[in-house]
Amino acid sequence: MKFTVFTVMTPDLEPKELITALKQYGYDGVEWRCTRIPEERKEEKPSFWGNHHCTLSPDAADEELEQWLSWTQDAGMEVTSVTPYLQCGDLTSTERVLHIARKLGAKAIRLGVPRYDRTQNYNDLYHQAEQYLSEAVQLCKQYGIKGLIETHHVTIAPSASLAYRLVHRYDPEHIGVLFDPGNMVHEGYENYRMGLELLGPYLAHVHVKNARWVPGVEQEDGTNSWNVEWAPVHQGVVDWKQVLSDLKAVGYDGTIGFEDFSRAYDSREALQRNIQYIRGIWEGL
Repeated sequence: MKFTVFTVMTPDLEPKELITALKQYGYDGVEWRCTRIPEERKEEKPSFWGNHHCTLSPDAADEELEQWLSWTQDAGMEVTSVTPYLQCGDLTSTERVLHIARKLGAKAIRLGVPRYDRTQNYNDLYHQAEQYLSEAVQLCKQYGIKGLIETHHVTIAPSASLAYRLVHRYDPEHIGVLFDPGNMVHEGYENYRMGLELLGPYLAHVHVKNARWVPGVEQEDGTNSWNVEWAPVHQGVVDWKQVLSDLKAVGYDGTIGFEDFSRAYDSREALQRNIQYIRGIWEGL
């Protein structure tokens, strides 16, 4: 098993600083967050989706990419993925990210899928995704980099089975599923092992984070609303001992990437605690 970190969880660390920390704590690789930081947000405090210091710009020149590559190579770290926020249908941006990934020696990128917010029919959105993926997979094949569909709430792939429906017609050599049980707390929960068995060769990567349901405001009729909040990896709804046991049962021995949004610890302490916790469970199974 190899352990990586999606840099979205470390907004206050500079890229080279992060690589040094990952090496120190025993990680094997990194997943670079890839998006543009708006100029008006660059004076703000570091945050997950605002002024993020550990984000690679999709506009980065090849010379800059060579610098980022040297940081990982010098540390003996692999680049597991370049992880953007692609829109379904945007093949130009998809190919740009593939170019970046190839320059950095990355194994995968995250592809875009439509949002589902009840404003459009699922079947129409699925058709849009089919059109996009049929071309995106060809680009992935051309670049020799796997495209990943993430199980993610508020999309048409919130669960393993719905992600499988998107990828099953394609060669698993070129497309796969990023299995994220933490996202599935929001929506999309299925028995973990059943979902993993269904994915089979399409299971390409796993993200580690956690979340929990908390009661909201009581309504006049006595009913409660419920909300999801991020939680420390060891304290949320996801039973990581069960997930890891199920991963081992299906023969998974790939990469596990951390994406902790709980803010329970500062970035460095979270990096250290999380790998110790998950590695300890894995080695004890």
